[in-house]
Amino acid sequence: MEELLEQLLEECRPYTQQGQVATYIPELAKGDRNNLGIYVQRSDGRHYQAGDYQKCFTIQSVVKPILLLLALMDNGEEYVRARVGVEATGKPFDAINVTDQTLLSEHLNPMVNMGAIAMCTLIKGKDYEERFQRLLDLTRTLAGNPDIQVDQAVYQSEKRTGNKNRALAFLLKTYGMIQDDVEEVLDCYFKACSISVNSKDLANIGFVLANRGKHPQSDERLFPSDYAHYVNAILTTCGMYDGSGDFAVKVGVPAKSGVGGGIMAVVPTRMGIGIFSPGLDSKGNSLAGIQVLERLSKRMYLSIF
Repeated sequence: MEELLEQLLEECRPYTQQGQVATYIPELAKGDRNNLGIYVQRSDGRHYQAGDYQKCFTIQSVVKPILLLLALMDNGEEYVRARVGVEATGKPFDAINVTDQTLLSEHLNPMVNMGAIAMCTLIKGKDYEERFQRLLDLTRTLAGNPDIQVDQAVYQSEKRTGNKNRALAFLLKTYGMIQDDVEEVLDCYFKACSISVNSKDLANIGFVLANRGKHPQSDERLFPSDYAHYVNAILTTCGMYDGSGDFAVKVGVPAKSGVGGGIMAVVPTRMGIGIFSPGLDSKGNSLAGIQVLERLSKRMYLSIF
């Protein structure tokens, strides 16, 4: 298996130079396009890795399924469904014009920025510091890594330059979809996106979702299997932004990307996969990362379709 992974990385390495690192967050512009790594956690307990799988990067939008999961754990499915929709927007992840009509909760999607900002308000806690700490703790638990921290440089960079997200949050506030102080909500969101992880962390998180909420080592149930079903379904339709349909055809597994270059893929009952390559395509997905996943899916018949 490791030989296969090494082979796939070599095949896909030229694609690292075709992508562009994110520059709208200044700190992310420092990313190295040459980085390419993969980690696979399988249901039989074995794991395989290749390339720059130990390199740390910020989780960015890969935190969105974790946000959704915590919102479900805190409130239940019915409450969350009433406040954040499930339909794909068909627009870029940071789009403001999600609809030409009055903004309704059903227009929000948890895998794009506006929906994720709204989900920060659904996490329980006496203040936003406690809410974020609970999200960080859940991320550490899912990843099996108690040392996961926030990348302070990226957090400060996002906070300084995140005016489009401020516009989204104020739009939510205008339509009564968030009640809390916008800057407090956004502070939680910016910190969430700035959590520092590596490919192994993403693979472990993906595996818990593949394992229907059970921890890979201890088999302890971390959350109800229904919530894994809910999250995985949304990842399938919306996890790769407005490239999700193409990804479903070519790769065919639930997955979530982030502009930090990470991809977390879920192969139900079989494996979790974490990939890192910071060169992005026009939709904000890791270009080389998708190429690796497409080849791996074909070689190992991973598609759920």
